[in-house]
Amino acid sequence: MRGVVLLWDALGLGMRALTLSANTQTGEDEKLEGAPLYLTLGLSLTIGIGLFFLLPAGIGGWAEHWLAQTTSAVWIGNFVEGVLRLLILIGYIWAIGFMPDIRRVFQYHGAEHKTINAYEAGAELTPENVAKYPIEHPRCGTAFLLTLVLLSILVFTALGPLPILWRLATRILFIPILAGIAVEYIRWTANHLGNPVVQWLIKPNLALQRLTTRPPDRDMLEVAIESFQSMRKAEAEIVL
Repeated sequence: MRGVVLLWDALGLGMRALTLSANTQTGEDEKLEGAPLYLTLGLSLTIGIGLFFLLPAGIGGWAEHWLAQTTSAVWIGNFVEGVLRLLILIGYIWAIGFMPDIRRVFQYHGAEHKTINAYEAGAELTPENVAKYPIEHPRCGTAFLLTLVLLSILVFTALGPLPILWRLATRILFIPILAGIAVEYIRWTANHLGNPVVQWLIKPNLALQRLTTRPPDRDMLEVAIESFQSMRKAEAEIVL
């Protein structure tokens, strides 16, 4: 339950940040708010659920029906669904990385990671210092996405064969539960990075971040540092 609450809070903050960023970029005459904003968010959510959950579930159901004629392993259809979901995720991230605007976002993403890594190491936050630190971070949202997909493979495979409507319904209903577990897993691994087993477990998450980050330039590091310092100042004012 705590993971679900934390995820909901993070999603709310993320949505507000994205809206502010979009409105800043488009200018005062083209602000995204009200019905257009909610329509955009709703459409994005629908496409995301359809692409990453319902489409693989439908194909997995077809595979389950076809494979039932040649094998008695009832879990294969769900496993095929899970692997397909993983491939769609990786392929989607890889493909959008060729878009110039997204590639620039990935550079800022890398600058953010380097800044946080430098801060957590106790280093002075200057572009020269921050540039030396890793571009991967164990608490990255990319790690959350991969963990969520891998959890879905395990859970949905264990459910066994289901009628198509139940299959689609469970994929939607289980999203918040699996997401909450994924959040808790990411928090747990981040708190036990000195454990050799944990270091092995997080390798896939760190590897996938090579697709969602790019080496930043100096200006991006400066922006990341200034943003991080502003965030810390705002947090201190809230506490006070």
